[in-house]
Amino acid sequence: MDELRQQIKDLMVNELMLQMTAEEIGNETPIFSPEGLGLDSVDALQLVVALEKKFGLKFPDAETARNVLRCVDTIAAAVPAAE
Repeated sequence: MDELRQQIKDLMVNELMLQMTAEEIGNETPIFSPEGLGLDSVDALQLVVALEKKFGLKFPDAETARNVLRCVDTIAAAVPAAE
């Protein structure tokens, strides 16, 4: 699971061109709140596409996406469900 979390963080840094390293992203850091990474809706779309391509994750609706894209831990928990 730690390797999966690291892959998710690396994907976020590379795909979203974040001005931080993967190591600076906490597993429970909120992705979209100002107190967390502060990403926006454009970032969300890019992240969804990247997660679908790399891990096969599918987001059937906005509610599912909101629940999964809360933090690295929630994304990691959804990955095995997609496999």
